[in-house]
Order: sequence, then C-alpha cells, then structure tokens
Amino acid sequence: MDRRLVVEAVVWRFRTGAPWRDLPERFGNWNTIYRNFDRWAKAGVWTRLLAPVQRAAERRGEIDWAASIDSTIARVHQHRATLRRPKKGHDELQQDQP
Repeated sequence: MDRRLVVEAVVWRFRTGAPWRDLPERFGNWNTIYRNFDRWAKAGVWTRLLAPVQRAAERRGEIDWAASIDSTIARVHQHRATLRRPKKGHDELQQDQP
C-alpha cells in the first residue's frame, strides 16, 4: 500500500473525527489503514515525524502553545438529585466568599 495514501487517510480521519470504518473508499480498506497507523504508532514513527515539523513551525512563529482545557459536566444520578443536600460543611461546593 502507498504510504502517502496511508498518511492522507490518517490525517483525514483525525481531522474529521470520524471512526476508522467511515474512511472514504478512495483510501482503500479501513482496516489496512488502521493497522498501518497502529503499527507506526507503536514503533514511534508518528512522534519522530511530528517533532521536526513542530520545531520548524515554532521557528517560523506559526505555533501557539496555549493549551485549551475541556471541562466535562458530571451529572448526578437521577435518584441522588431529589435528596436533601446539607447547607453547610464539606458537601457544599459553592459557598459565598467575603
């Protein structure tokens, strides 16, 4: 299989966020692409490819290393939502600060 096609398929997959099985037919068999990706990841190929590209982009000032942190909401179980909550103490998370 053409390695360039594998790289293009992997880039497409991560850019779109699609599952491996949804790779377009033009890239070939999705399982073959995934196996190549997985084998290269375990061998450290992607890390070795990314490092010099990042260094070059950083030298040109094209990389902003600001981090974006995602916060996820954890919902309470439906049966816990109707129980009384204590107003004071350690269980109260949102206390008014002076």
